[in-house]
Amino acid sequence: MKAGLKTVMLALAVMAAPALAGDVAPKVPIDRSKGECVLPGPEMRRQHMELLKHRRDATMYDGVRGGKVAFAACLNCHAVKGDDGKPVTVKSPQHFCRVCHDYTAVKVDCWSCHVSVPRDGAGKQALRPPHRGATDFAALKKYLKEGRK
Repeated sequence: MKAGLKTVMLALAVMAAPALAGDVAPKVPIDRSKGECVLPGPEMRRQHMELLKHRRDATMYDGVRGGKVAFAACLNCHAVKGDDGKPVTVKSPQHFCRVCHDYTAVKVDCWSCHVSVPRDGAGKQALRPPHRGATDFAALKKYLKEGRK
């Protein structure tokens, strides 16, 4: 009988171990002085990818920029400052996107086009195009002209 009780107690301890480990979801840093987030936390965790895709389409296809749901607004409220007092980049595990994405083992490719820290005058443009300037414009004009031949 005692052996059976020990077995039951051991089984309960083994089954309870994962629950006791209780890995707590990370906290996303929020600068509350800048107001409320676009959505409450639980809803944002579920919907943020859909919001980002919707915002991407509104920006890319309709030219809608700025406002409360702009990508730059995310950076402005959630930026984490490093020891130097400047916002950390996505290379740091402290970066607000990485806090959750590392925890959930999700790799994002946003940073191949977007900057990962707020800029002065943020909200005007969150994209970081690889090339700009008169030379690019001239090359584009030349390409379009040659394409018509």
